[in-house]
Amino acid sequence: MENIIEFKNVSKTYDSDTHALNNVSIAIEKGEFTFIVGASGAGKSTFLKLIMHEETPSEGTIIVNGTDVTSLKRKQVPYLRRNMGIVFQDFRLIDKMTVYDNVAFAMRAIGASPSAVKKRVNYILGLVGLSHKLKNRPSELSGGEQQRVSLARALVNNPAIIIADEPTGNIDPEMSFEIIELLSQINEQSGTTVLIVTHEHELVKEFNKRVIEIEKGRVVNDTKAPAFDDIAQPDFYEDNEPEEIEEIEENNEPEAKLKGEIQEEPAEEEAEEKAEEEIPEEAPKKAPKETDAEVLIETKETEKEHEAKGAEKPAEKQEPEKPREIEAVNILAELEKNKNPDIDEDEIDKLLAEFRSGKNAKEGEE
Repeated sequence: MENIIEFKNVSKTYDSDTHALNNVSIAIEKGEFTFIVGASGAGKSTFLKLIMHEETPSEGTIIVNGTDVTSLKRKQVPYLRRNMGIVFQDFRLIDKMTVYDNVAFAMRAIGASPSAVKKRVNYILGLVGLSHKLKNRPSELSGGEQQRVSLARALVNNPAIIIADEPTGNIDPEMSFEIIELLSQINEQSGTTVLIVTHEHELVKEFNKRVIEIEKGRVVNDTKAPAFDDIAQPDFYEDNEPEEIEEIEENNEPEAKLKGEIQEEPAEEEAEEKAEEEIPEEAPKKAPKETDAEVLIETKETEKEHEAKGAEKPAEKQEPEKPREIEAVNILAELEKNKNPDIDEDEIDKLLAEFRSGKNAKEGEE
């Protein structure tokens, strides 16, 4: 993976003989999300200022996005910072401008067209959840909303690196989590490198990201995991006696697989065993008849048995069907519902009487 920030044996000493950084060597990869933590005065802010070229190192080399910024000329600094989005602790918004103009200002500064500004600013404000506040001024917003405006301004030019200096220092814990979560989502979705300086260790623990700890100008801890190939793999079978290996293999199969000694059963055999378990046992079949004559005799005997049973059991009298009676009831209900004054009800009663008398006569015949 390509490094986007490199510190090679960097030291920074101020005029007061204060050693802000002392022989620091760090590499941050492109697309990485990193927390820089440490107590006040540890050197965190100096670390950021060196990246942004607000300060120059006393010793060592700094490379940012492929550019050696160690001795960068002043006129080249704005071009360096165009690839950076910076989120400040104190927001640094212009109160005379609306939310929309505060974000658009960053694009106008690099000469973006009005149509590009409108499209991009509206998109970014929607991303940070402030589409409904674009006409408000910063003083009309809460601390969390102001920090989101600051974040939108940092994102609007689609930077390669987002640098956040104590972005949660002036907002409540719940909003702090939301800001870091939003930065995490941006990092994962766009591949933007995110570098956050903070002293809030509890907040850092909520996110499984790289953490660089600086203490008295030195890197004392870096949680960046080494590459897998660089990790010395345990020689499981050399470190255990044969009897112990056998016991572990029986009780802890994944441990034994370090040497590949335990083989998975072939998929085909497993599928066959599963199929056999699922097929239900068939009922035992009768032995086949030896001759056609035996089959014929048995068939005739079976027919006689059925005839005898039929003679013993009297024929069940079938219940008369009532489709027409039901139909008549339905007709009456429908007539009652949609009663029409033009219909001769006496005529209908007469028809129904004929229908019932005809039905009763049929039942008598049966």
